[in-house]
Amino acid sequence: MFYDDGLVFSCNRCSDCCRLSPGMVYLSYSDLARLCERFGVSEGRFVETYCRWVQYYDNTQVLCLKERKNYDCILWNKDCGCSAYDSRPVQCSTYPFWSWMLESRAEWDSCAADCPGINAAGGRVWTKEEIEAQRAAYDAIEPIHRNEYMERLALKKAESGNKS
Repeated sequence: MFYDDGLVFSCNRCSDCCRLSPGMVYLSYSDLARLCERFGVSEGRFVETYCRWVQYYDNTQVLCLKERKNYDCILWNKDCGCSAYDSRPVQCSTYPFWSWMLESRAEWDSCAADCPGINAAGGRVWTKEEIEAQRAAYDAIEPIHRNEYMERLALKKAESGNKS
């Protein structure tokens, strides 16, 4: 791999990856649970307030964070950046060690044009093992599919109705 000797990346919290251009942040059930706990809201309230259903690669619909009209992530704010930084989705926390960004040195260097932390002078050197762990976490993300979520919701409602 081109990164056998590591790669330089230091997030400077510029928020360029969170703002001003369209993007999809897909949520897994563990992401959703962490975010609900962080904001102290129910799953239903979080989904209603912060999420939308979008078309996925397999032509199903999956849960994704909303964006504002200017393409800022719904969780980003001007006062603190990501309002859920310590609880952010795995997709966000593994950036920029996404599989497609690690396909080649040319791809990695191309991504550096959009992220000042990639190849930053004096930046942190991530080892091959750390990069592979981040990549594996990214690859393991299983977004919440709408049909499965609705079935789960119906089951929860049925269970709560049986407890009365």
